[in-house]
Amino acid sequence: MQSAYLVLEDGTIFEGESFGAKGEVVAEVVFNTSMSGYQEIITDPSYYGQMVAMTYPLIGNYGINEQDFESLKPHVSGFIVKEYSKTYSNYRANISLGDYLEKHGIIGITGIDTRKLVRHIRLQGSMNGIISTQTDNTDELQKKVAESDGIEGRDLVQHVSCTQPYQWKQGTWNIDKNDFNYTGKYEYHIVAVDYGIKQNILRYFVDCGVKITVVPAKTSFDEIAKLKPDGVFLSNGPGDPEPLHYAHKLAKELVDNNYPVFGICLGNQILSIALGGSTYKLKFGHHGGNQPVKDITTDKVEITAQNHCFAVDVESLKGQIEITHLNLNDKTVEGIKLKNKPVFAVQYHPENGPGPHDAKYLFTRFLDMVQSAQHA
Repeated sequence: MQSAYLVLEDGTIFEGESFGAKGEVVAEVVFNTSMSGYQEIITDPSYYGQMVAMTYPLIGNYGINEQDFESLKPHVSGFIVKEYSKTYSNYRANISLGDYLEKHGIIGITGIDTRKLVRHIRLQGSMNGIISTQTDNTDELQKKVAESDGIEGRDLVQHVSCTQPYQWKQGTWNIDKNDFNYTGKYEYHIVAVDYGIKQNILRYFVDCGVKITVVPAKTSFDEIAKLKPDGVFLSNGPGDPEPLHYAHKLAKELVDNNYPVFGICLGNQILSIALGGSTYKLKFGHHGGNQPVKDITTDKVEITAQNHCFAVDVESLKGQIEITHLNLNDKTVEGIKLKNKPVFAVQYHPENGPGPHDAKYLFTRFLDMVQSAQHA
């Protein structure tokens, strides 16, 4: 393996070995606490503009398969692991993690102390970093990082959204059939606005008997209305929600026209801003599959998967919304709903796979809301 360096913007240096592609990349460094699911993580469009460090020490041992992607290609800028396994064993796998990253031009670094890196980010906060296989001049690398932009104030959605509408027909993977579920029977038509949507969200909707039409992020309200949906879904996506003015406008028009609306992650933040609220950047974000969240409406606690760097400032929405979910680690808002309209959103990912399925009920809750709106 070739030597590689990870240099953070505060001058912290990690030396390791490269796997995947060779080259140099600058991005914000975040960490993910999931014990498995690296394939889903690297193909999650919400990570566009970020490089991910995995806290689990051994990565790559079950390879990459064609069924578990969250999008058509990887979106992480770089991948950081303690120990990369060249050898993989999985009856569904058809390529190694390293070869997959190399194929798509993604740089990986292995052999560094990820515990030290994660602790540093926890204490100092997320920051930009650079991975390089091209030079060992760390002063030069730090200078490049210092001159780079962060994710705040940038519209990253434009890089991951689809360009044309399409209909999604694939359900979740059925291990007994060795194929994806698909009923072909539709009870409702939902339009999903793609801000960087994960495919497993679409699969869950299909499992629920939904005709799902995916539209680009900048689709107008009038264009969505012409599709005559029973409800509208605002998807997850990367980066800062504040600069997405087109998304705020659409969300407000949907609410004002009484469409049932369900948002996840970035969709939750977009909806909150549309209602007059604001967001703020978390110190190091929530990334992983072990976040405890309390559903205030039922008084139950669920273990959730999360991937976001920004949170909703609940004080900015006082009197307009009802808080439905709270993060038990840091008390940040994890879910909201409007009091007199069929509109709600959550900050976490109920569709996570692999991971906890505690929050799968939210898809049924949304469709119950759609049904109630039809009979109102």
